[in-house]
Amino acid sequence: MLTAEELERISIPGKVTELIRGRLIVREPPGTWHGASSAKLRAPDVAFVARERVGVIRERGYAELAPDLLAEVLSPDDRPAEVLAKVADWLAAGTKIFWVVDPERREARVHRQDGSLSILGNDDSLDGEDVLPGLTCPLQDVLKP
Repeated sequence: MLTAEELERISIPGKVTELIRGRLIVREPPGTWHGASSAKLRAPDVAFVARERVGVIRERGYAELAPDLLAEVLSPDDRPAEVLAKVADWLAAGTKIFWVVDPERREARVHRQDGSLSILGNDDSLDGEDVLPGLTCPLQDVLKP
């Protein structure tokens, strides 16, 4: 099993690395469709941390906190079990909302810390709920090529 500190020292040129439950996952970089969808959420694999908690983020390495809201845009090679493990880990660590955007199915799953799940279709909007009140992001805008 790897730790976050060990992952910081790993560099594999041209690959994306991720740590899921102590296991190193190495993948090809996301394709254009994934990047276009992610950019509409304003950055690939978005994380939001409330202003009052930002001070604990270090200049280097990984912060010892869970973001308040996370968004993950699925790639065609993402494995459902790995995605669910990642969601469960982040929610258990304190993340309040985890959006999983699926461009292929044209839907998003909203996982919440209380265990509730909402499935949004193309005509629905992602909502910041109590984490980012007033934030709405139409899913069809995120999913446009």
